Amino acid sequence: MQVNGPATSCGVREVLDRVGDKWSIAVVNQLGSGPRRFSELRRAIDGISQRMLTSTLRTLERDGLVHRTVYPEVPPRVEYELTELGRTLLDTTWELMNWALEHREEIDRARSRYDAR
Repeated sequence: MQVNGPATSCGVREVLDRVGDKWSIAVVNQLGSGPRRFSELRRAIDGISQRMLTSTLRTLERDGLVHRTVYPEVPPRVEYELTELGRTLLDTTWELMNWALEHREEIDRARSRYDAR
């Protein structure tokens, strides 16, 4: 695929920046198994703060990748799930996560060699 012109490459870069950050990838992967509540996501994603999870979910919802459902209960119950568009991203993020897991030790060795120079 070829990107034509500065405006197009800028748009592509913006989308990649948003969906390619570590928190977005983690949220998309967690939602791959089905709808989840905020507290479930927070517990499942190691190191994410409440503020960062809120921000990430809002961004993913704005971009059409996540759907937020508020149930009229007391207390209110809110669930997040991937949209059809979000599911198309899921396959890509799984491949990327698997690649990282598969090559983690090799990358660690390369970093050690580099740092030792």
